[in-house]
Amino acid sequence: MSGPGTITVPVPPASGWRRAVAHLGGREQRLILGGSLIMLAGSVTVAVLNFAFNVVVARTLGPANFGHISAAVTLLMLASAITLSFQLVGAKFIARNGSGAGKLAVFRSLQQRAWLAGIAIGGGLALASPWLAAALRMPSPWLLVLMGVAIAVYVPVGVRRGYFHGECQFPRLAGNFVVEAAVRLLAALILVLVGWGVFGAVGAIVLSVMAAYLLPPVRLPSNTGAGELIPPSMLEGTQAIAFFVGKVIINNIDVLLVKHFFPPAEAGIYAAVALVGRVLAIMSWQVVSAMFPVSAANTKDDRRVLIYPMLMVLGLTAAFILGALAFSTQVIGGIFGTSFAAGIGLMPIYAATAGAYTLAVVLMTYEMSRKVASASWIQLAFSALVVLAIALFHASLKQVIAVQLALMLAMIVAVSIPFLRGSVPAQASEEVPA
Repeated sequence: MSGPGTITVPVPPASGWRRAVAHLGGREQRLILGGSLIMLAGSVTVAVLNFAFNVVVARTLGPANFGHISAAVTLLMLASAITLSFQLVGAKFIARNGSGAGKLAVFRSLQQRAWLAGIAIGGGLALASPWLAAALRMPSPWLLVLMGVAIAVYVPVGVRRGYFHGECQFPRLAGNFVVEAAVRLLAALILVLVGWGVFGAVGAIVLSVMAAYLLPPVRLPSNTGAGELIPPSMLEGTQAIAFFVGKVIINNIDVLLVKHFFPPAEAGIYAAVALVGRVLAIMSWQVVSAMFPVSAANTKDDRRVLIYPMLMVLGLTAAFILGALAFSTQVIGGIFGTSFAAGIGLMPIYAATAGAYTLAVVLMTYEMSRKVASASWIQLAFSALVVLAIALFHASLKQVIAVQLALMLAMIVAVSIPFLRGSVPAQASEEVPA
């Protein structure tokens, strides 16, 4: 989406982490690599904290209750499609507005809409809680009411992250994710261990979302500065929502479907195995995030910005697959406990499935940074196929994972077509302000 008023992201003089990577290439490459390293370090911290949260809950409450909590978290992850949409649109247009007035206008507009969307979605979940709790075999609809509160706040969190993202404030963006994970773990340690059980774990999730909204504070620019205002467009918002709806369905719907089709204990075992995919997805997305605002602000189709993200995601994927092959017994049996031992053989194939998806995400995100892309709709179609495939093929937990792996490999081929056919130009069509 380029045009006469497009302004590239200003990059301050090299200092701190930028100086450390200054010898590695051009300005955009240095910014992407430095941001990727910061986001990757933050995502490793988040992964450790989230893993500790899951271990505390699983070992304290057992497979069945862990399955209930995992289902609640999955609902939050599904709602995060809207959170991430606001983050992506905010990052793109805050990056493209050169003046403080333009950045401030984008932030305020998106923040107001995010609160309206969050309250509507969270309220809808609370109203549907009796029926949804029965479908997911959950012990109380009040767990879903609490998640409705969390969702109402979590959607506006996306706008704040979008500001950090668009301004390339990677330390603050990574810090926001770390705050959320740290508060969730600390609150769970207190609330679960004092005897609040499943409600304590879900309450910890609510508190962590509130902390993510507050910390670190957003330092908004003054309402000054010359330059044409580039407002968010309806096409960009629609593309982002389609992309993240597909993304969160692919990453999370299997946990909910397994919760529906399998007994609680088996669903809890699957949820423990699925943590492998979630950790890889989180880490890979942080790497890709560093590429997005730089590519969005660049009016040229420079595919060199793909080099570092693709290499880092390939390395992460290989490490996870090899780690699952070598250490699945220690991770499942040693950390979660012997009651989760049935998941040991599932980890390598799940890691391969998650890895195939993350490679497709790199290509899709680059295309989205350049234009209103077809990749969002391709992914959305595959997310529907995932739901259909699991609904048809769920004779065992291994079969559930196998059908997902086949679909993710097919999706890599589908989203690679624009790159095989030629360039991915910047958006040239008329934008319609949202």
